[in-house]
Amino acid sequence: MRKFKWICVTVVTLVVLCVMGASGYLLHFSLQPDPNRHDTDSAYRVLYGQLPDMKPWIDSLRNHGLLRDTFVAMPTGEKHHALYLRADSAHGRTAIVVHGYQDCAVKFLYLARMYHRDLHYNVLLPDLHAHGLSEGDAIQMGWKDRLDVKHWVQVAEQLFRDSCCASRMVVHGVSMGAATTMCLAGEPDLPNYLVAFVEDCGYTSVWDEFRVQLAAQFSLPAFPLLYTASGLCGLKNGWTFSEASPVKAVAACQRPMLMIHGDADSFVPFAMLADLYEAKPKPKAMWVATGSAHARSYIDNPSQYTAEVTRFLANIR
Repeated sequence: MRKFKWICVTVVTLVVLCVMGASGYLLHFSLQPDPNRHDTDSAYRVLYGQLPDMKPWIDSLRNHGLLRDTFVAMPTGEKHHALYLRADSAHGRTAIVVHGYQDCAVKFLYLARMYHRDLHYNVLLPDLHAHGLSEGDAIQMGWKDRLDVKHWVQVAEQLFRDSCCASRMVVHGVSMGAATTMCLAGEPDLPNYLVAFVEDCGYTSVWDEFRVQLAAQFSLPAFPLLYTASGLCGLKNGWTFSEASPVKAVAACQRPMLMIHGDADSFVPFAMLADLYEAKPKPKAMWVATGSAHARSYIDNPSQYTAEVTRFLANIR
């Protein structure tokens, strides 16, 4: 009997150690920053590969000294980076464009072009925590990032204050940036000049997205690894996968939001759009990019994308 108990204890201990080891690997795999995130030249090459017509526009900005960098200290003490553009005829309008998972501000300059060239907005593009030129050692999946973008909202208001007498600001995010945007939208004490949000292919929660990826990439169910990895994330990073929930955040948002999703998106499943849209109180709008995969809605449909965003913002008073 004593030998049997010893065997049982040993087996249970080994199982627990294996689960915890696998959970630690899953957490590291999911939240590790891109090791090449400081390579901005590579980021520009990726951007130009997707949209070759971006290069002459960016070259023109640089020649006129319009594309600029800024570094600020976050309330946490970390140093974070952003790109920004002033528009001569912004009339107080500013867009904050938020990039996606393991991306950076540079790769989303195509949305800066839309806002700056086509809509005549000032634009600020932050590098999120542990992305691009911003400090940080673990990706935060949009949850703690909401607080960083909230700080960038204040920075942008001060940065562009001299361009107008009254500020009107929109936050526009893609993928993890969309999750960040939605999490920010649920905050209770946002400034009045933050008048609207645009989320493009955001997920309902980190739990839901990681469950999808655990099945897609590893053919594994949620139990037990997702539960233990979420607990480890709480201990290490101060948040859990279920806590980081854009779908809960948008339920508290009373300001206008445009929700965009490609109906061929399997990375962040298109079905998540319906849950997010249902959770969001009015005012709200939706646009489905037919045939577009994940984060491809603008790249596939630049004219229609611009028209939908323009129409949405024109209806905001």
